[in-house]
Amino acid sequence: MNQTFRTHVESLVPLLEELLAMAPVKPTALPREVPRAGIYLFSEAGQHLYVGRSRRIKRRIRRHCSGAATFRGAAFAFLLAREATGHVRATYKTQGSRAHLMEDPAFASAFADAKRRISAMELRFVAEPDPIRQALLEIYAAVTLSTRYNDFDTH
Repeated sequence: MNQTFRTHVESLVPLLEELLAMAPVKPTALPREVPRAGIYLFSEAGQHLYVGRSRRIKRRIRRHCSGAATFRGAAFAFLLAREATGHVRATYKTQGSRAHLMEDPAFASAFADAKRRISAMELRFVAEPDPIRQALLEIYAAVTLSTRYNDFDTH
């Protein structure tokens, strides 16, 4: 294995341990000290649901649960709304597209409900400024924690 890659991989275990050791907070009540860049974990009722990464964690968290956030900024909420309404398959045709789904009042309501649900979830985060380790950590955490809403499929 390439030594540089090995070094990155070996850094993942302690970072995941640090993430899980963090006392969870609510996305709507973030502490003053939030790392600028890293990964974050949404959990609910003891289940880890979604891992994300960002260069600006605080701003990214707000987008996940802001009432004003669109389907572009609140991807996790969009996944929850898809599940709640039975529209689980993504499509790039006009019919069934993200924009088209948002025109459906039932879907729009489910999307708003999902953002409120996310705002009540438990949130943890850990600093990781290096974009390569950040990407690897997101994947490692999602696989290790079996987060059901992470999908690394290409579009």
